[in-house]
Order: sequence, then structure tokens, then C-alpha cells
Amino acid sequence: MISVLIMYPKTDGSTFDMDYYTSTHMPMLADALGDACQGWGASTPKGGQFAAYGWAIVDSQEAFDAAMAEHGAAIMGDVPNYTNVQPELILGDVAR
Repeated sequence: MISVLIMYPKTDGSTFDMDYYTSTHMPMLADALGDACQGWGASTPKGGQFAAYGWAIVDSQEAFDAAMAEHGAAIMGDVPNYTNVQPELILGDVAR
């Protein structure tokens, strides 16, 4: 099982629409992952260098890679609908 952490840097002039992100974008990602998606969420940090972040728990790296190969262009193409910054992605093995 892997975790997918999607972080959105906070910069001068950056924008982020959390309502769109949680109602449209993250469900799009979850749908693309299908049954391999074990859960997802989003948060607005209290201070720090990020405006927002999202996360998903996925059955495997292979499942994530397959979903992104098929749906990645649409998922990345949706980014300008809720932010004007490029997300940073961290993948990791779930320890627990």
C-alpha cells in the first residue's frame, strides 16, 4: 500500500479553491484509481509553506501508475481549475 501526498506551495499571488478541489478534483482522482483507492482527503495547513495538500491511500504503486497512465492528462489538466501553482507529489510506502 502506498500513500500519495500532493502539496500545493504557498507563494505571493498563489490561489487555491478548496471547495473545487474537494468536490471535483479529488473525486476525479479517486474515480481514476477505482477500487485501488482506499481513501483520500485534503487539508488547509495552519501556516507554513503550503497553501493546501491532498492525500490518497492506494493499493500499490502499480495501480497508481496505471491510473495515471490512463487518466493523468485529464487529472493534471484540471489543476488550473482550482490553483495557479504546480503541485508537488510525494509517494511512500505505508508503514502502518
